[in-house]
Amino acid sequence: MSFAILRSRRWLTVAVTTVAVVAPTGALVPAGAVTKPAAQASSDRTSRTEARRVDAVPTPRLGWYDCYDGAQCATVLLPRDYDRPRGAKTEVSLLRRPARDKARRIGSLFLNPGGPGGSGIQIALASSFFLSPGLRDRFDIVGFDPRGTNFSDQVKCFTGNAQQTKALQGFNVAFPVTKAEEQANIVSAKALGVACSSTGRPLSASMSTAEVARDMDVLRRAVGDPKLTFLGFSYGSYLGQVYANMFPDRVRSVAIDGVVDPVAWAGTPATASRPVTDRLRSADSAYKALLRILRLCDQVGEQRCRFAPGNPVVNYDVVANRLKKTPLLLQDPFGGEPFAFTYALLIANTLGALYSPDGYAFIDAMLSDLSILTQPPAAAGGRTTAAARSKVMKAFVTRLKAQEAKQKKGVLGFPYDNSLEAFASVMCTDGLNPRHAASWPRAAAAADKRAKYFGRAWAWQSVGCARKTWTARDEDAYRGPFNRRTVSPILVVGSQWDPATSYEGAVKAASLLPNSRLLGNDNWGHTAYGTSPCATSAIDRYLLTKALPARGTYCRGDVQPFEADPFGGLRRTTPLDQRAPVVPPAAPRN
Repeated sequence: MSFAILRSRRWLTVAVTTVAVVAPTGALVPAGAVTKPAAQASSDRTSRTEARRVDAVPTPRLGWYDCYDGAQCATVLLPRDYDRPRGAKTEVSLLRRPARDKARRIGSLFLNPGGPGGSGIQIALASSFFLSPGLRDRFDIVGFDPRGTNFSDQVKCFTGNAQQTKALQGFNVAFPVTKAEEQANIVSAKALGVACSSTGRPLSASMSTAEVARDMDVLRRAVGDPKLTFLGFSYGSYLGQVYANMFPDRVRSVAIDGVVDPVAWAGTPATASRPVTDRLRSADSAYKALLRILRLCDQVGEQRCRFAPGNPVVNYDVVANRLKKTPLLLQDPFGGEPFAFTYALLIANTLGALYSPDGYAFIDAMLSDLSILTQPPAAAGGRTTAAARSKVMKAFVTRLKAQEAKQKKGVLGFPYDNSLEAFASVMCTDGLNPRHAASWPRAAAAADKRAKYFGRAWAWQSVGCARKTWTARDEDAYRGPFNRRTVSPILVVGSQWDPATSYEGAVKAASLLPNSRLLGNDNWGHTAYGTSPCATSAIDRYLLTKALPARGTYCRGDVQPFEADPFGGLRRTTPLDQRAPVVPPAAPRN
């Protein structure tokens, strides 16, 4: 989902997208690559119901005003319920960076970074750091914060910080491991569901992806585009798929990168007893990526991977079991408060590192340090001196603080932080989930047996969606189908080693959409844009010209574990939603 959210209020991670440097290169076409027949010319049409809903809304007049170093901001009031287009409204905020080559401007490129709940405003503002010059020349880059999130009207499920802090204190771990932590999570999950289904209404019941897709269609019309051009990452891929299936004849170019399996996200009666965050099989992808890194570490040896001595796969398990038995008390050499580094934080930090193409280096260094710091005293005394352990401790804490600084953290306090409520209000209204929060421990344990370490971490992220306590419903949420034929083709981009959105999810989405093309990648990290000239230029070319890459195209990521970096250190390292936040200046409502 940008898509990993580990809900610890200290360790909240919502990792997203990319930085890009582009130049066309050749592409690899592996044996067995998925291909598709040529698309037919005809397309499905927007249903009369959806056309009536969105077309009944008068085209908004966007009162753009200058903000943020050359950007422009606007706010617009949109129907909270599209069945009542002239009824209650919710305010949505937008930001655009105007096309640099106005004479050759194509139109607007809408961006969504994922989440759910990621800021479209922030990704558009940061677009000059990661989008290629060609896109910035020819398109107005437009981002909007989905309803209920960020700088749009915010969903608020609690009366204030004090009530929120007390209700959500069970979420102050990355994910629950012990029985006591599980029970605390369940208590907080129930409190979240009840609050968002009462105090959070009516907005919490009006935040499904379908409502955001309707908003985006109205905004497309407001910026003057006859059809939509869209680039969506992670959960943003689901928004792109929902839009394409709801408005198939209003698509110009829709590229989705880091693709969510739409059927797994929405759920079916047959899969409703499984948590959505287990159905997506993100844990399987993360485990596959970790195993690959550990095995490559073993192959290259300790001169290139410090954790190589012995069997890295077995030794990861040794470190994990040590931490599960006895958390590591970290003494901050810089004067901060000591804190316990737990098994859950090992998994959370491993997962966070897997989001970056060069995260293998952090994993190697972290495990090398932990293998020393978690040794039993007798063994440690035989291998390392107290001075050496102190040095390792300092290096480990320093690295940990640097990693934490790169992550977006949800911190209880001031101002009111609604990030978890926004995330849940989308996920819990979009898809089917088990009825009782008490069923999550069994589901998480089963997931952990299938996808070691990460099964539990991922499954628990949706516990707030238990249907008995999350009763906010959007009767107009989109449940499918996901196989509508669009007037223009869709580009589906999947990565083999993505730890959040599986490659199989991209294959599934491409197999459902009759008029689509799959672009495969062997890059590391979450999403592909910016990880190689091959992938980036293919996405750019499609957005600019609607030309698809050749069938079976499969790109190689620039950064491969324990290989030399061909760009001398120029690589994507910082997910966009981990950049410093921005705050639009106040402006009159339109």
